[in-house]
Amino acid sequence: MAAPCAEMEPAAPPPSPPAPPAAAPGSAGLVCAQGRNLRAVLCQRCGSRVLLPGAATFARRELLLPAMRKKAAAAAAGGGGDVLREHWLVRDMFSFENVGFTRDVGNVKFLVCADCEAGPIGWHCLDDKDSFYVALERVAHE
Repeated sequence: MAAPCAEMEPAAPPPSPPAPPAAAPGSAGLVCAQGRNLRAVLCQRCGSRVLLPGAATFARRELLLPAMRKKAAAAAAGGGGDVLREHWLVRDMFSFENVGFTRDVGNVKFLVCADCEAGPIGWHCLDDKDSFYVALERVAHE
């Protein structure tokens, strides 16, 4: 289990670590000094907890995610999507508290809420087993 940002403060200053990416206006108050999530990440629809504080790192990457709907509705309707740029990057799939995955779409699986199946809230490329992206615009924070 990842420690919250307050518990991750080093006792002595580390030897010049790389600076975390500067938080954008949409992520203000969500990213700690180490670049991790300060707050829990929740499903926007049902409020189910997706990630605990400190479990993910803020990352910028342009990713195309299909329009957000329940899994059954998304399968029936096609097309449409959003290019999203701000994400929580999770390196270990077992860091998630509650997430589901769609079937493969090419070499990508989309992340959905495991309780209400709303999504996609994120993206995972099967070529990179250690990178799971959760779009900040698709989740709530507490």
